[in-house]
Amino acid sequence: MADVIRVVKGDELPTVTLTLTDDVTGSAIDLSAGTTSVSIKFRAVGSTTVSSTITCTKSTDGSDGKVNFNFSSGVLDVDEGMYEGEIIINKNGSLQTVYDLLKFRVRASF
Repeated sequence: MADVIRVVKGDELPTVTLTLTDDVTGSAIDLSAGTTSVSIKFRAVGSTTVSSTITCTKSTDGSDGKVNFNFSSGVLDVDEGMYEGEIIINKNGSLQTVYDLLKFRVRASF
């Protein structure tokens, strides 16, 4: 997850697709259970305050580990700069935090 997702302040798109995989086996994490959900905590780099929690949706039935998210509900109504996202998988109340962070760069709009 070394790539930086580049976005513009105030936008609500693009839709980003992630494939969550097991670090050991490389296989997709099965998210197909109806009680499994995925979210992303979004914050400025260097901050301890979460500015938004982004809800992900499963791209298919979830067995392929693919989820989508966008920046609706004002997620990108933030100052320009570097941000990070922590992915959390909730399997019926048991939480698994993905080790690598997503990286975002927000630039000002014209």
